[in-house]
Amino acid sequence: MDKTINNKAWFLVLPVFLLVAFSAILPLMTVVNYSMQDTFGNNQFFWNGVGWFKELLDPSTDLGGRFLASLWRNLIFSGVILSLEVPLGILVALSMPRGGWTVALCLVVLALPLLIPWNVVGTIWQIFGREDIGLLGYALNRAGISYNYVSNNLDAWFTVILMDVWHWTSLVALLCYAGLKSIPDAYYQAAQIDGASRWAVFTAIQLPKMHRVLLIAVLLRFMDSFMIYTEPFVVTGGGPGNSTTFISIELVKIALGQFDLGKAAALSLVYNLIILIVCWVFYTIMTNAGAERRPVEGGAQ
Repeated sequence: MDKTINNKAWFLVLPVFLLVAFSAILPLMTVVNYSMQDTFGNNQFFWNGVGWFKELLDPSTDLGGRFLASLWRNLIFSGVILSLEVPLGILVALSMPRGGWTVALCLVVLALPLLIPWNVVGTIWQIFGREDIGLLGYALNRAGISYNYVSNNLDAWFTVILMDVWHWTSLVALLCYAGLKSIPDAYYQAAQIDGASRWAVFTAIQLPKMHRVLLIAVLLRFMDSFMIYTEPFVVTGGGPGNSTTFISIELVKIALGQFDLGKAAALSLVYNLIILIVCWVFYTIMTNAGAERRPVEGGAQ
């Protein structure tokens, strides 16, 4: 029997599309317009074509050198963040209780860092790392470890990474915990009957069942870490020197500090394209890995 398809339901989502077009597409077109022009102030713009994009992708130019340097810092930072927060989040989720009043307590404690605004997080760690009144800086220096995130590049990176791990590991842990809670008890009972070890249960049951939530966690954490701005700007201001100047900070310097709207617009478009491409690569790899794993699991059942 043929089903009648009623397309009138699309009219219900039409306001959403219009809202997205107004709030996203139109501003994007404005940025594209700026990226192909130059200005000398007084709201006077001059056509420049793809000149800013050529300069941006040329390492020999000032703009290209600054962009590539900040891009490498972003990639290194995101790689370190993912390699730390994902395993830590899984470990925390595995350590959490499965029932009782302690579950609510653990969830509340984990959610606390996520409720703090980003600028406040930067201010907290700016004070926390100070040598005179900060607990972290004072304790490290008292222990004989020379620590000063204002003048030492490694200390600045250590502070920014530690701050991000403290702030966002909870998100990965909560997502992983939700994935673990969705696993039926029958899987654990079968593993217990087979005499499976704790590691075998993790690799054969828990990790595959957390695949989708881990995909979400990796995508969210990559996007957030790659677009990080407020926390390192408040703590280090992009310094010492340019050691923690990520693309977002470089973009603000060009747009607001130098008022080069054309360069900033071109940089923001390339920045956005890089995020979309890397997220697509992550998503494709992890979904393909999940698709290869599912037939094996189905055959085993």
